[in-house]
Amino acid sequence: MKELKEILYKVKIAKVIGSTSISVNKLCIDSREILANDLFIAIKEILANDLFIAIKGNAVDGHQFIEAAIKLGATSIVCESIPSDTQNGITYLEVNCSREALSIISSNYYDNPSEKLKLIGVTGTNGKTTIATLLFDLFKIAGFKTGLISTVKICIDDNTLNSEQTTPDSLRVNYLLSEMLAKGVKYCFMEISSHGIHQKRINALTFSGGIFSNLTHDHLDYHSSFSDYRDIKKEFFDNLPKESFSLINKDDKNGNFMIQNTVSKVSFYALNSYADFKIKILEKSIEGMLLKIDQTELWTTLSGKFNAYNLLSVISTAILLGIPKDKALEYASLLKSVRGRFEYVIVNGITAVVDYAHTPDALKNVIQTINDIRTGNESLITVVGCGGDRDSLKRPLMGGISSSLSSKVIFTSDNPRSESAELIIEQMNSGVNPVDFKKVLSISSREEAIKTACQLASPKDIILIAGKGHETYQEINGKKNHFDDYEIVKNYLTKII
Repeated sequence: MKELKEILYKVKIAKVIGSTSISVNKLCIDSREILANDLFIAIKEILANDLFIAIKGNAVDGHQFIEAAIKLGATSIVCESIPSDTQNGITYLEVNCSREALSIISSNYYDNPSEKLKLIGVTGTNGKTTIATLLFDLFKIAGFKTGLISTVKICIDDNTLNSEQTTPDSLRVNYLLSEMLAKGVKYCFMEISSHGIHQKRINALTFSGGIFSNLTHDHLDYHSSFSDYRDIKKEFFDNLPKESFSLINKDDKNGNFMIQNTVSKVSFYALNSYADFKIKILEKSIEGMLLKIDQTELWTTLSGKFNAYNLLSVISTAILLGIPKDKALEYASLLKSVRGRFEYVIVNGITAVVDYAHTPDALKNVIQTINDIRTGNESLITVVGCGGDRDSLKRPLMGGISSSLSSKVIFTSDNPRSESAELIIEQMNSGVNPVDFKKVLSISSREEAIKTACQLASPKDIILIAGKGHETYQEINGKKNHFDDYEIVKNYLTKII
């Protein structure tokens, strides 16, 4: 239990009604109507002496639940507008932005845990999960107690928790960091989404470093334009302290933009440009790559040019955090691919690749990686869909990319959510060039699409199943049904051959 005035440190308060010298049992936020990667905070469970924070969401305004929170026992309220009908014995605190206040209050409540470990944020469109997870794995190999906050999972050293958002709300983030400290964690690697930045979930966190992977078309259902999406990403680097570092992909045209206003120490990594950290691909196959860093050769089981970038950022970060270069390379050689990121299985000569690629650029990268590996005698059969209730502008783009770069493509459902899978597929088909029409099949059932791909494949052919990666469910009309691309393709290949 903490005193209210204690956890209000640094909060910009416009107006106060009541006393701040009262005890707060815990903070309460309620996400009653939440969409993926959105924050709608209202009321969940209010107990006596709880602080209720009313936040305006994208669909629900938490302010309408203030009265209900008080009835359940809340004794203090943080809000953007104090109700006209206030109650005796209740403390009301008016702030300009509840989201920002929540970030600061959460950090104060848990005694600012981000200041007491090395917190590294990873942002960009593609590669965030892979980079953060590989960094976690590398530092575990190096013998450190390490934390991970990612799209796929949350790890507190050896303890693994489920992840519901790329960047959790600020209350949960600070709780997780405090738990990490209690377990002796020294380093934590965290994915930073544009939603998380925009919704001020990370505002009060102290980062020791930030990594920029790349920036391509994504989340334009949420952001008004690409420039808006880019500017939000930039805010992360704008706010890094001078004691921290920024590690930037020099080959991405948006890299220099990200650091225009940063006071952090900037380092660059690249394959094609002059940079502080460079890497060269010597050999590549489905099983991995032979890389050269300075004069040292390194074999990795990771495949593809995009993974060369990911691995280089991991090695560079390890060096920036004080791990000797030779040790960083040694540990990097032991790293394995991340679940659902270019994850492959070979059954009787047929290779199936499962990848999370759900943006046009990511899809293009993974297909080009496969095309660079295959000799031309093998066919590439791509199974791909696009998510419902998300950016519809990328659907024709992904349809055009997959059909032009594959031997055959099957358009199917992804997570259609509340949309018609057939309508989404139609939009994907609209991006197909006439010359590629003959390559395209449309099968709305994802399982049937995967089964068909397996039936069409011959030995040495490659099947790419894109879009869902690590996800073990398919969301249709509000219901999540068990669905694992890797499990299903392996099963059908075993049955068919």
